Amino acid sequence: MIIDQGDPSGWDPPPNGSAVAIGVFDGLHLGHRRVLESLGHLDADLARVAMTFGTHPASLLLPAGAPLRLSTLRRRFDLFEDAGIDRIAVLDFDEDMRTMTPRDFVRRFLAEGLNARFVVVGVGFRFGRDAAGSTETLIDLGHRYGFQVEVIDIACDDGTEIRSTTIREALSDGDVDRAAMMLGRPYDLEGIVVPGDGRGKQIGIPTANVSFPASVVVPRYGVYAVIAIIDGVGHPAVANLGVRPTFGKDDEVLEVHVLGFDRSLYGKHLRVEFIARIRDEIRFASIEDLLDQIHDDIASAVEQLAEHTP
Repeated sequence: MIIDQGDPSGWDPPPNGSAVAIGVFDGLHLGHRRVLESLGHLDADLARVAMTFGTHPASLLLPAGAPLRLSTLRRRFDLFEDAGIDRIAVLDFDEDMRTMTPRDFVRRFLAEGLNARFVVVGVGFRFGRDAAGSTETLIDLGHRYGFQVEVIDIACDDGTEIRSTTIREALSDGDVDRAAMMLGRPYDLEGIVVPGDGRGKQIGIPTANVSFPASVVVPRYGVYAVIAIIDGVGHPAVANLGVRPTFGKDDEVLEVHVLGFDRSLYGKHLRVEFIARIRDEIRFASIEDLLDQIHDDIASAVEQLAEHTP
């Protein structure tokens, strides 16, 4: 896959032209996929390009109100590839881009950088200095620079618009089922397995501590039935996400017990897919009470995952 970033004058424009989908695409939910799918019926000679942002525009425009992300940029790349995208243009939303006119944006990035022949955006798309560019502006500029524009309506799930904000709200409630329906896949966190305090191993329930980025959305604290993706293979698991109140801790951790797995995971990259919520995180009076509850949690996870159809 080709990844373009930085000054578009250094990009290699596709000689046969490109079909470009533009958006933040945070989490690449079903609404985003609807935008990408509109590229599928076009001339096969056109390069399929997803134009996205390395940092959310709100990080510059409203730093205090910038949302946490539903996916890292690395994860977004994987999801784009799964969706049939050939090429990714990563834009850095900086002061130069914030002050760029709509015409300059189209000329530099779409016409010169990507030789665009078709551009698709979601309804309400705005671009350029002071968000002066609208979908109508884009259509007019498309006539000037030789590309067609398609505007896609917002997708809905059971009457609710599918938006990244709605998915964040579902996750903050611990409703991973609802989030998965809007994403079209389970929500996941990923990171490197780092050493913990070894308490899980001491009580016979070894866990992998996954160090995930601080910039991503964290579901409501609690215990979940999850799928742990290790070296590309999914394994049933149970995860505790929270601060471990029984041990008097206050640092946020994601501890994953992979069922029937006895190999060391230290240093490995682990992706954790949240399938079902089991319970809230609570403080136990004793380690014995905690251990009894963990065994119940494992049984619940096994039951929940048996009903899960990938």
